[in-house]
Amino acid sequence: MLQVQNISFGYTEKIIIQNVDFTVAKGQNIAILGESGCGKSTLLKLIYGMYDLGQGRIFYNETEIRGPKYNLIPGVPFMKYLAQDFDLMPYETVAENVGKFLSNGFLPLKKLRIQELLEMVEMTEFANVKAKLLSGGQQQRVALARVLALEPEVLLLDEPFSHIDNFRKNALRRNLFAYLKKKGITCFIATHDSTDALSFSDETIVLHQGRIIEKGPSAEVYSYPLNKYVASLFGEVNELKLSQLMTIEGEDEIILLYPHQLKIDTNGSLKAIVKQSFFKGSRYLIKAAFDRKAIFFEHETALELNQEVVLKIS
Repeated sequence: MLQVQNISFGYTEKIIIQNVDFTVAKGQNIAILGESGCGKSTLLKLIYGMYDLGQGRIFYNETEIRGPKYNLIPGVPFMKYLAQDFDLMPYETVAENVGKFLSNGFLPLKKLRIQELLEMVEMTEFANVKAKLLSGGQQQRVALARVLALEPEVLLLDEPFSHIDNFRKNALRRNLFAYLKKKGITCFIATHDSTDALSFSDETIVLHQGRIIEKGPSAEVYSYPLNKYVASLFGEVNELKLSQLMTIEGEDEIILLYPHQLKIDTNGSLKAIVKQSFFKGSRYLIKAAFDRKAIFFEHETALELNQEVVLKIS
């Protein structure tokens, strides 16, 4: 179990992480979402022990994780942290990079382990290629294999798929998170991609200005967002009054709706003017004007510019 107990931290007098407190069970995959500069990467580094805390404590089981004041080499042996710069040895081959920290005591076993990891990240054919000759996405996949080589108990990933094209990314995510679940490895992934949270993470932590504003099962965070900021991390979102969509009795309230939750229906009450249609493959995202602001909904086909539509909750 990992316990983060009311921690705060700042690189200068400005506090970056403020009173962050949570507990994570072994083997869980936790997504950390938030806008750029909200403290996602800093939180991962604090969990790893790269900086000294200004306040609070961090424990993994009974072991306290401390910063460089207490350790000559930052970090702890049962955790691995994958930064955005990869930190590969450019003149060593892919296989040498992956096996760098594996024991040479039994070379056949080491080769099997390297082979297993390269298959997972789909880099087997590049085993003998020097790292400096790889693309950014290929280097990222090698770096991912390397942090898994010694099979850590906790894995900290900072935007681990940011350089990888969608064709490879989808397969790699499936391979990686299935592997982590099989091995019972606890994983934190700081990401801008909501797919990492919705498809693969048990829970999502939402950071805003260094504070946790929401934490819970990923599906619940998506379905019942605390506010527009949280909802917007998953894509476009509409902020509307309930009375604009239906007849109500009593006090009005603000509701948040994703584009797929609105549809054209002549029985609706919200009239909008179409301004743009964006092709999304299986559907179109329609941007319309309503009450002097933009509103988004989905439709099977593109709509004509300045066409009036009537919307209701789907």
